[in-house]
Amino acid sequence: MAALARFSRKAIASAVATNQLHRALSTEVSKTIAPSPDRVKWDYRGQRKIIPLGQWLPKIAVDAYVAPNVVLAGQVNVCDGASVWAGSVLRGDLNKITVGFCSNVQERCVLHAAWSSPTGLPAETSIERFVTIGAYSLLRSCTIEPECIIGQHSILMEGSLVETHSILEAGSVVPPGRRIPSGELWAGNPARFVRTLTHEETLEIPKLAVAINDLSKEHFSEFLPYSTVYLEVEKFKKSLGITI
Repeated sequence: MAALARFSRKAIASAVATNQLHRALSTEVSKTIAPSPDRVKWDYRGQRKIIPLGQWLPKIAVDAYVAPNVVLAGQVNVCDGASVWAGSVLRGDLNKITVGFCSNVQERCVLHAAWSSPTGLPAETSIERFVTIGAYSLLRSCTIEPECIIGQHSILMEGSLVETHSILEAGSVVPPGRRIPSGELWAGNPARFVRTLTHEETLEIPKLAVAINDLSKEHFSEFLPYSTVYLEVEKFKKSLGITI
């Protein structure tokens, strides 16, 4: 027992000495190594909105609205007047993703692009101008021409094409390589032709995109360098009878 006690005391003393040596060395290293001024400072504590991949960095236009919890990775381009709403993920690690002028990608959408399309069509995901993408939709290597509406929970697979002035109803699934002709309403799984759109209905498509763009400006103002906290302070002062 005495030998075991002497051995345990020696082991504890050795461990304490090793720990003190490690602390001393780490302190010296931290003092001698200075961080490079050219290093990009990223905050890894939470979710990042902009994720560069290799040489690709997502591009966001000055007047485009991207919600704080959106993820843009790689070859993503959000054009003027476009909006990407809360919880959406645009992952351009394999190919390009473009959200065109005054188009909107609503809540919890996922946009991705494959290396290549089995149909031989372009593999990038292209959303052109005045397009509305409903919430919870999934788009992969598809092309959506100007002035279209994609309903909520829709899925567009590789090589699918939605031509201009078309509407896809909620919950529709467009198989790979399927083409939605211009001026038509499609729905179902798989998507099938329903009817031809009237002239009045086609005129309403860009109006919806513009209305959502106007709404995004109200959200956009909340994330400028200034805030609306002063309004709450003024309201609090009035409730206490303090003159402003």
